[in-house]
Amino acid sequence: MINKQWCLWISLVAVLISGCASNETIIDPVPSRITMVTSGDLGMISEHAKTFSWHPTMFTVHSANKIDDAELVRHMRQSITKIMNAKGYHYVAADQSPSLILGFGMALESEISDKEIMKRAGLVAGLSTKGVDDDYEKGSVLVALFNPNSIQPVWKVLAQGFTDTDRPVEVREQRFDKLTSMMLNSIPNHIM
Repeated sequence: MINKQWCLWISLVAVLISGCASNETIIDPVPSRITMVTSGDLGMISEHAKTFSWHPTMFTVHSANKIDDAELVRHMRQSITKIMNAKGYHYVAADQSPSLILGFGMALESEISDKEIMKRAGLVAGLSTKGVDDDYEKGSVLVALFNPNSIQPVWKVLAQGFTDTDRPVEVREQRFDKLTSMMLNSIPNHIM
């Protein structure tokens, strides 16, 4: 009888102890959902292609803080150049007959809607903002590849993710580089 009572008390204490909860403060990380969609054919890139240049007009930024626009363009060019160099391409001026022409655009949802992106780029990644804290805004990044003899892109990729617009551009650079790397992953390597 004493053994049964002893087991009952131990079981009751165990249930009471396991019912205790701690109150931890959870810091919500930046939402990490990313959606990407591509269109076109990378088969047009010759195995001898080793150079790229910037599109003369396709480097658009639509952000809430116009002061950051020049910095975003600079960082995007820097990021793309770093990735293209790692793949065996190098930058040349437009008058030096590049193998590829690259253009890009960036926009915040508050500046351009998915409907407008679809109209302009012909792509929409469709990232949902449901359940995302108001501190973060959906951002879209488009990279397009052109054959030097074509006015239409032969390949393009659109990615959407979330950004904390209150942080300076420099603080967001690491996440931005990772996104750009993912977007350009399918461009063939031409490293000898």
